[in-house]
Amino acid sequence: MINNGALYAMIKVIGIDPGLASTGIGVVRGEGFDIAGYSFGAINTPKDISSAARLDIIFSKVFQVLEDEKPDLMVVEDAFSLGKYPKAGISLGKVSGVVLLAGYRNGINVIEVSVRETKQVVTGNGNAGKAQLERSVRQLINHSDPIKPDHASDAIALALVGLFRYENFINSD
Repeated sequence: MINNGALYAMIKVIGIDPGLASTGIGVVRGEGFDIAGYSFGAINTPKDISSAARLDIIFSKVFQVLEDEKPDLMVVEDAFSLGKYPKAGISLGKVSGVVLLAGYRNGINVIEVSVRETKQVVTGNGNAGKAQLERSVRQLINHSDPIKPDHASDAIALALVGLFRYENFINSD
């Protein structure tokens, strides 16, 4: 495509919202703020198997998606911990670790973005709630039905941040 005399290629960005029970995956394709396509889903793991087995499932499936999709960039939600739930933060860190490793092993540019930054970029409000974020994602990708599970919506939001700021992220390396 030619835009102002410059040649631009369609960019593909994968967003990953890590979680041990459910890891959201969102893929967007486009240029800048023009979204040409999207897809989303989640990797769910059974609660009745070990954490190591669950992490292996997440790593293997993320690795395969990355191998199949060959994105230009992967955006992962930065791990965080809530004071009330310190064990949840540790679990989230483990999942983030295997997701980052899958990206690295596929030779993909990987960045981590905070929840607050994602909400700010997508909704204009860094303190937006999950419902507001999901509605904004739907509006941006022109998707009429609610996006479920929530992790998939969050993952698309991360991918959108990567698409919108792609040039900044790539040029900051």
